[in-house]
Amino acid sequence: MKYFFLFFSSLLFAQQTQFVDFKSVTAQLQLNANTKSITGNVAYECEVLQPVDTIKIDAKTMRFTQVKWDGKELPYVANKEQLLLIAEFKKGKHTLQFSYEAQPKQALYFVGTAGTDGFQIWTQGQGKYTSHWFPSFDDVNEKVIFNLDITFDSNYQVLSNGILKEKSVANRVVVWKYRMQKPMSSYLLMMAIGKFEKKEGHSAAGTPLEWYLEPKNKDRFESTYRYSVSIFDFLEKEIGVKYPWKIYKQVPVRDFLYAGMENTTATTFLTRYVVDSIGFYDRKYTNVNAHELAHQWFGNMITAKSSQHHWLQEGFATYFALLAEREIYGDDFFYSYLHEKAQQLKFASRTDTIPVLNAKASSLTFYEKGAWALFVLHQKIGDVAFKKGLKNYLKKYAFQTVTTADFLQEIEKVADFDTKTFSKVWLEDYRFNSIEANELLVKNKSSKIQLEVDELRNKPLSEKKIMFREILESEVYFSVKESILTQLQKESYADIRDLIAIAFTANNRSLRQKIAYLFPKVPEEFKFEYETLLNEASYQTQEIALFHLWNTFENDRARYLNQTKNWIGFNDYNLRILWLGLALNTKDYSATPKVLIQELISYSSTEFEASTRQNALETLLGFQLITPEVLKNLVNATTHHMWQFSKFGRTAIRKLLKDPVQRTNLEQLLPQLNESEKLQLARLLAE
Repeated sequence: MKYFFLFFSSLLFAQQTQFVDFKSVTAQLQLNANTKSITGNVAYECEVLQPVDTIKIDAKTMRFTQVKWDGKELPYVANKEQLLLIAEFKKGKHTLQFSYEAQPKQALYFVGTAGTDGFQIWTQGQGKYTSHWFPSFDDVNEKVIFNLDITFDSNYQVLSNGILKEKSVANRVVVWKYRMQKPMSSYLLMMAIGKFEKKEGHSAAGTPLEWYLEPKNKDRFESTYRYSVSIFDFLEKEIGVKYPWKIYKQVPVRDFLYAGMENTTATTFLTRYVVDSIGFYDRKYTNVNAHELAHQWFGNMITAKSSQHHWLQEGFATYFALLAEREIYGDDFFYSYLHEKAQQLKFASRTDTIPVLNAKASSLTFYEKGAWALFVLHQKIGDVAFKKGLKNYLKKYAFQTVTTADFLQEIEKVADFDTKTFSKVWLEDYRFNSIEANELLVKNKSSKIQLEVDELRNKPLSEKKIMFREILESEVYFSVKESILTQLQKESYADIRDLIAIAFTANNRSLRQKIAYLFPKVPEEFKFEYETLLNEASYQTQEIALFHLWNTFENDRARYLNQTKNWIGFNDYNLRILWLGLALNTKDYSATPKVLIQELISYSSTEFEASTRQNALETLLGFQLITPEVLKNLVNATTHHMWQFSKFGRTAIRKLLKDPVQRTNLEQLLPQLNESEKLQLARLLAE
């Protein structure tokens, strides 16, 4: 009967919030960098709303001891998914206490070698489930006030949600005590541990702001976090509701899974966006910065009740980030972005038949069509009504979960607007309404011209060249000119030389970069001008230009390499890795090729992030520079937590295994590998 009872009770789990309301939790956590494990003592405060016989907490493959209800031990079952508490729970306020231990396979990541400067620990809840590292709630409707006391090595800094109330040092460890004041869903709980420099500031309204970078990047605070304060101030004013938390922190972490994650009060983001003043041009953090901050209202303060309404988070964050960028970069940027996404959505709808209001909708749909829907709504009802409805919606449902109907009902109260038709067209229909979209886009002069250029896509050059020349010579926004260059890519250089010259001399880095891409084989008559791209203030343009020039003009390879031998590029060493590959494949260029090979191999090792490692491995494999060390680093890639990198590793090994010599080399590596590496390679060998 006991097992039937547990099965029957499990049917009620989805409705647990109707029976039990978990109010707050305080936990003392310790992390072991060597065993990659976490232990904790946890105390939840809750209120039983209705009598219930089973309470569950999500907990993936954890071990529990000292499980107590109001100080008394009680029966429990810990399976691979949950901690199940079994008793006759009566109405009223109660305390649940327990200790736990876990070695998470996901959601808590130990990156690098413990004890080194580059070692980091960080978490990712959304999509991975916080319940892998902290007993909590996968159901977003259960919102809790989280308070974490985290103990770790005193050589490292620890970040978590909320305000740092106390920091105590003892026996070479520090206890960091973080406190929250308002409830949030468990997926927004976070930790980030590493060696960081910190800078502090305040918003116009007085909210404390903190920015973190690794010590080696301390000269990149301004370029990485450029516009951060103005974005914060703009969003608080534009949204019309005060920032709902007491502090806001941002920290980049190594080998992060996504561009950014909006953990409440503490955004983590990809180190790709840690840039110097040159790198800012191609990899600016501005959009991600604004997007994750907007989530502090849309997603954190109010949370979609289910995945069907996910656009209430991602669509809103995307739209308000775009409004923030409009404030910085102007109207032409704003409309250019909307046009670009409209084209993508229109194309995607040919095969993607899932609308916004569907839990299985694509990221493009949730983010970009959701943003487009808000833009349409904003334009239709006007700025005053839009902001009033938005403010009412946020205040009414603060720190609760919401549905699309909740939002639209607030819009109906402030505007005479048919929300049902709006929902059917923009949220329930998979098709993109290009007619309505274009009616809004033509309000901007550059977008109007862009749409005219789009209509010429399939016309012969002879019918559009005069118009293209006029546009390229005009002051129209550069993205329109970029689209013209795209239409020229299949034409012969002789036929478009005059148009290229106009674009090239326009003193616009985006146009020059576009031209760099256009010519994998650089025309001889364009060589002198193209070579000036090596001096461009863009690491991306320099990378394209160097490769294309080296590939086209064999007799000039040594000259190009001498000119660029000190290049490094972004923080993933893109220019240095390219240079090493080209130098090693230029006959008689280097007197010490072994030194260059070893440097290139080093970038593929575990001392570097996945993006750097993959770039180095692709270069090594592409130029057939395959040594046992290269193969070992490649096998290690298959065990990485970033799926893109591990997939790359598996795909590359499968290709190598077709060569009998490389198959033998890989087989001989097996005794040198750790257990996870052996497992991955053995699977590939057995295919």
